[in-house]
Order: sequence, then structure tokens, then C-alpha cells
Amino acid sequence: MAKVELKQPIVEEIKKNIEDAKSVVLVDYRGLTVEQDTKLRKSMREADVIYKVYKNTMVARAIEGTEFESLKNDLEGPTAIVISKTDATAPARLVAQFAKENPQLEIKTGVVEGTYYDNAGIKTISTIPSREELLSKLLGSIQSPIANFARVIKQIAEAKEA
Repeated sequence: MAKVELKQPIVEEIKKNIEDAKSVVLVDYRGLTVEQDTKLRKSMREADVIYKVYKNTMVARAIEGTEFESLKNDLEGPTAIVISKTDATAPARLVAQFAKENPQLEIKTGVVEGTYYDNAGIKTISTIPSREELLSKLLGSIQSPIANFARVIKQIAEAKEA
């Protein structure tokens, strides 16, 4: 069996993973212990984020002709690919969070919603709260004035009764 035939299913798997992805972030995992890597993988799984290590040549082949092709030049050295199909900021946020406690994990670059970002850009994106967090903050800010208004009306009604 030719080497190309063996590699094709892996390239197809990567293509399938990045298809419809909102973001892809590349990280250098060199220096992580098995325990740290296991912890990182678990946090990614729980957030419905794909974290995989593939050969750089396979990733390069898979991203050819896609919106993630700009990552090609960053595929050097040990590289893991972090993919989210649902939350565009999740890969950057999870990786940055993990890197705070485990500085061996280095953020390389990424593509978020079609735009290429360098290391600094991905770190900035990592500070953006998730969609759910933003919605809950919005609902909280909407509910607060309504609750205050209801309290004032109740106090007026009680004052009139007395």
C-alpha cells in the first residue's frame, strides 16, 4: 500500500473537522506532561472543542483551498490543532486559560470566523466572553431596571394603601 493511500484518510478526517468550523487555533504543546495533556484534552472535550495532534504535512494538505489556508506557514514544530464548530472564541479562550497555569503550551496563530490572527490577536480574542456569558450579562442588565421599577410601583401602591 502506498504512503499516500495511508495518509488520505487522515487528511479527510482533518478536512471533516475543519468543515463548517468557526475557528481553528494552532498551539505548540512541546513540554507538556502526559498528565497536563490529558487535562487539556478533557477540558476541550467538555467544551465541545476538537483538540488533535496531526503531522504538519497532513494539516497543510487538508487546509489547502479553505479559509484556514493562511495557517500553512505556522505549521512548524510540534503543533496541535484546536477546532470549534459552535463557539468562535472557545479555542482561543480555552487554550489561553490553560496556558496561564501551564506556560509550556504556546499559542501560535489562528483563524477566527475567516480572519487570520497572530499570537497577540488570538490572546486578545481569548478575553472575549462566550456567547452564553454575553447573553446572560445582557439579560441581567435588562432585568435590573425592570425589577427596580416593579419595586418602586409596589412601594407606591403600599404607600397609597396606608
